[in-house]
Amino acid sequence: MRGFLMLATLCGFVALVAAPAGFGAPPPGVACHTVGAGTICQFSNPDSYGPVDTGIVCGSGQDAFDVFDQGVNNAHGTAWFDQNGDLTKVTTENIYSFGQWSNPLTGAVVPYTQHNIETFELAVPGDIASATWTITGENIYRPSTGAPVLIAVGRQVFNFDQSQLISSHGPNAFVAAFYLGDPGAFDRICAALEA
Repeated sequence: MRGFLMLATLCGFVALVAAPAGFGAPPPGVACHTVGAGTICQFSNPDSYGPVDTGIVCGSGQDAFDVFDQGVNNAHGTAWFDQNGDLTKVTTENIYSFGQWSNPLTGAVVPYTQHNIETFELAVPGDIASATWTITGENIYRPSTGAPVLIAVGRQVFNFDQSQLISSHGPNAFVAAFYLGDPGAFDRICAALEA
């Protein structure tokens, strides 16, 4: 779900960093320096968004509702380019200072915490489609009282656009729902949002 948005962001970042390399200074929020024959760029990308429709539907019939996401992600990372200016790897650390899913019909919310590291590594420099996307960390949804109602933790490895799961270690509701076809993966958070 957010993987495709993140791929678009990654491609936009690569275009911003790679294009200015021959034209002078990198864009704001990006600092680049030469290391050996290549280039390393460090970036910061704070992002406040939402509420946006997740595409996840809870309930059925006239009791159905779409789940909305809202968050503040304080992302920062590093990108490596080879001697030809081709991207070879990007790592991004995502630290959410605020996050919540909500039911727009009732106003019910479930806050979440998220801290993960994403590594986008290209087998062929400059060829985005040759990359693997590894995500490690945690994303935990917990009502203001009670136990977690949705957990996504561990280490997952995907192809470049997250359309294929290569491996997964650790409980992860998103993997269960979107890659393993588990129809009950979001039942507990849906129940919390029905209040």
